[in-house]
Amino acid sequence: MALYKYESQVRPPLVDGNKTYHQITEDIVRPIEARPSKLWWTGFLISVALLCFGIFSVTREVIYGVGQWNLHKTVGWGWDITNFVWWVGIGHAGTLISAILLLFRQGWRTGVNRAAEAMTIFAVMCAGQFPIWHMGRVWMAFFVLPYPNSRGSLWPNFNSPLLWDVFAVGTYFTVSVLFWYCGLLPDLATVRDRAKLKWRKFFYGLTSFGWTGSTKHWQRHEYLSLILAGLATPLVLSVHTIVSFDFATSIVPGWHTTIFPPYFVAGAVFSGFAMVQTLLIITRKVFNLKEYITLEHIDVMNKIIVLTGSIVGIAYLSELFVAWYSQNPYEATAFMQDRANLFTPYGWAYYIMMSCNVLSPQVFWSRKMRRNLTVTFFMSVIVNIGMWFERFVIIVSSIYRDYIPSAWATYYSPSIWEVGFYLGTFGLFFTCYFLFSKFFPVIALAEIKHILKKSGDGFKEKMGEAEKEAPEAFAHEMAHAH
Repeated sequence: MALYKYESQVRPPLVDGNKTYHQITEDIVRPIEARPSKLWWTGFLISVALLCFGIFSVTREVIYGVGQWNLHKTVGWGWDITNFVWWVGIGHAGTLISAILLLFRQGWRTGVNRAAEAMTIFAVMCAGQFPIWHMGRVWMAFFVLPYPNSRGSLWPNFNSPLLWDVFAVGTYFTVSVLFWYCGLLPDLATVRDRAKLKWRKFFYGLTSFGWTGSTKHWQRHEYLSLILAGLATPLVLSVHTIVSFDFATSIVPGWHTTIFPPYFVAGAVFSGFAMVQTLLIITRKVFNLKEYITLEHIDVMNKIIVLTGSIVGIAYLSELFVAWYSQNPYEATAFMQDRANLFTPYGWAYYIMMSCNVLSPQVFWSRKMRRNLTVTFFMSVIVNIGMWFERFVIIVSSIYRDYIPSAWATYYSPSIWEVGFYLGTFGLFFTCYFLFSKFFPVIALAEIKHILKKSGDGFKEKMGEAEKEAPEAFAHEMAHAH
């Protein structure tokens, strides 16, 4: 009975199909060893095409300057910073699934954590580019570093929240890569031991760092995982908090508010889990991993989406209430007139944001909807569209009408090169994800085997049979075990 001492009797199995350890290895490693399917090649080539268009768009911006983007005297931040905040938010779910759920010993994370961790790394790679190219003369980026020089002191740059972003996002990226790679080591050794081709043996032998599966290796692996989880947990809260300070530390109406840090963190988890759902439903279908990414995983993540979506909705209403209650005419104008008024230039964006982020996730209160793959996929895309519009509304609708009415006639809309840069980051993200899914196990092989005995389909069936055959003895033994 010790095997299911801490396992809920109500929760459905997390591994379907009465799998053995060998079957798990075959199912998860086979896509790596097989030739890529036509579906994989189609997605990969589309991603590479988008990436090439993004590189071309950025090249034009570097050659001709930020004037290639439709920024002007009131809207100095447009699609670039909107996309920066959006991509950082996308990367939040991976660390939350990896670190916090590991510390809380949540078994359901094992089917989704590997893809979520990879998603985090690729999303942060996409996010980090926007502030760099926004600088314009990117070859002079070293000017922002506070070092002794003959051009005068540059130390005041430490006062900028944009510099805080550099340290926060850089730390987040480093810890996320370490956490992801640490979890990969046992699985890379499994692929190495099965490899028949020389280049595969060499590549996976090199990347597995000589893993042998000894007790000492597993012990160190466990220690390192817990240490990295402890380091990553505060980063989940701190990174998007610091990103929110880009706005909250200013005195611009609509930005200068103390609700931004928790509001941004909840929104980041909300959008991050939605992107995990998008990727996992596709991965589940393409690689035929239905027994490992089960409806139970989809269901639990949809519960988190409806929870964080409700928190975001409360934050939106709190902003409107504070704008009214504060009796500050500038705050009231920023929210009631420039955002919530449908007949202002950007009113439509506000109502798209509210519809996608607050109203649409409420369908997940229904268990039937939470476990419907078509609804989940559609909703995951809708949520991320809504979260993009949230960042767009916060940035553009707060600054397109400043304190000088003569500047109000200038309406901001992105140029083709701004859109191209954004599409290029999608190309980078999915190119990296397709390569990851082809050369690395998309599901944590060792962790799935670890939970098989207590959360596998066969074990759940045995418990059910034991309960039917001798209900009184079973109840007594379960009470004793707990």
